[in-house]
Amino acid sequence: MKSAIAFWNILLKDMKNYYLKPPNISWGIIFPFAWMLMFFFRSGKAFQIEEIFAGIVAMSILFGTTSMLAVTITFERRGRSFDRLLLAPISTGLLVFSKISGAVIFGIINSFIPILISVLYFKSPVANWYLLFIGIILLSIVSTLLGLSIAVSAKEVFEAQTFSNFFRFPMIFLCGLFIPLASMPVYIRPISYILPVTYGVDILKYSISKANYLFVWLDIIVLIIFCVGLFYFSIFNIRKKWIV
Repeated sequence: MKSAIAFWNILLKDMKNYYLKPPNISWGIIFPFAWMLMFFFRSGKAFQIEEIFAGIVAMSILFGTTSMLAVTITFERRGRSFDRLLLAPISTGLLVFSKISGAVIFGIINSFIPILISVLYFKSPVANWYLLFIGIILLSIVSTLLGLSIAVSAKEVFEAQTFSNFFRFPMIFLCGLFIPLASMPVYIRPISYILPVTYGVDILKYSISKANYLFVWLDIIVLIIFCVGLFYFSIFNIRKKWIV
């Protein structure tokens, strides 16, 4: 019961204090939304919308989750409120789980914007809604954990955003968001395979138009492995850097 109360209080505090911070609005909402409008209104046909649908959803999740963690962790690290949480009688695993939950929710909410526009306005079909939601949840979790791994190494928000952009922008071109893996040079594909976002995008593409490149079951397994590995890596990193 105490763990549940601690989890809820940390999550509620993050939602109240950080969801509408300027970096979240600019990088987490406005930037993906601007890219979405650029692609959507440039494309006038349904089949063109289907080609970029998955990429826009994935980018909204990626930028939303990583921006959220860059704000929450760095603001709390600067104000030393995160240090006080580390002194609380809760496990580091529960603390990490509580901190990433808000970003995961933020990423899922972000994904609804391009989905609603694509489905309601452009009438884009979705082949498998259940698999779409599974892909959104897994991609939100793994993107959040990637953002956490970056955020714990920064002291200021602008540093965390700079470090995040160093990884986020290459992912736009290497993870199959808009350029299919099959169209990439053979010597670049191995880089794509070591990036977890690649597998989340592949699930989204299959769920929307069945235009995936890999096996869906393999995508899900690899994403779960990445989620577990990044979760425990984040716990190790926090204990190493912040817990004496």
